[in-house]
Amino acid sequence: MSTPRPRPQVNQYKDVEHPFAQYVRILGKGKSSSRSLTFDEARDAFGQILDGKVLDVQLGAFLMLLRVKEESVDELSGFVTATRERLTLPTVQVDLDWSSYAGKRKHYPWFLLAVLTLARSGVRVFMHGVAGHTINRLYTEHVLPVLGYPICTSPDQVAAALDQHCFAYLPLSEISPKLSEMIELRNVMGLRSPVHTLARLINPFNATATLQAIFHPAYRLSHQQSALRLGFLNTAVIKGEGGEFERNPDARTLVLGIKDGVPYETEWEMLNESRSDVETAFDLDHFIKVWQGKAQHAYGEKAVVGTLALALVALKKVDSMDAAMVLAQQMWDGRLS
Repeated sequence: MSTPRPRPQVNQYKDVEHPFAQYVRILGKGKSSSRSLTFDEARDAFGQILDGKVLDVQLGAFLMLLRVKEESVDELSGFVTATRERLTLPTVQVDLDWSSYAGKRKHYPWFLLAVLTLARSGVRVFMHGVAGHTINRLYTEHVLPVLGYPICTSPDQVAAALDQHCFAYLPLSEISPKLSEMIELRNVMGLRSPVHTLARLINPFNATATLQAIFHPAYRLSHQQSALRLGFLNTAVIKGEGGEFERNPDARTLVLGIKDGVPYETEWEMLNESRSDVETAFDLDHFIKVWQGKAQHAYGEKAVVGTLALALVALKKVDSMDAAMVLAQQMWDGRLS
């Protein structure tokens, strides 16, 4: 067992500048002198963070300066590259990487039923995420065991789960403990940090296609362009309901995607004519009954089918939105057979 690397202390740098100080300075020199990091600078800076070479005060300043400025494509790509370079994971065949980092507050996590329907058709779906960083939200990790799907507790369990269920969920803490630790700063800082963005982009098992959801519309383009910069060939980015990759039936859904390495943009129509009521409380027994075909939920089933259709397009299972909706409905209707 290796000995933990000693954490740097402030008093070590009375007479010499800390190597990370240059990156705080670049971001924080003021309106006229500050700038974004280049790809190489971002890669080196985040590598220092992941390697435990950065002081806590530097990390806090760095993350919040980025949060105010909003991270650039080069910065996101550099951060993700540094993360991926440090992953030590087994080789696992994955068709679709599905990130889940937001949690749900207004509606049930209908996207999970789309995921499981897809898995039942034989698509190997890997999901990663976190739980509990934002108060009063229902997270994927809370719901999957209720649906009968265990949470993997190590990367070595992912292949077996995929072989058994065509689905596996692994918490970010088991992929990159340092990233997970930084996400947990949400309630300390009072703000989300760029880690919430870059974690969605890590695609740890190099899946053929990836799905990413954002909450703030402006991040759609940066996610798409970062995925392109990282060499992802097939991806879809949407403003998902609550920040999860879930189509909202009450709104148009703009997709910024990549197909065979070429970026594209499409807009999917609303599925409801009027806005639906939000849930006053979550009753997971009812949620499970919908999955089992023992109950109905008008909003939820449209969300499932709509989300499934988006995934089918990203996977190149269909050639059009109309065909995707038809196939998605067939898959949902036939999920129990």
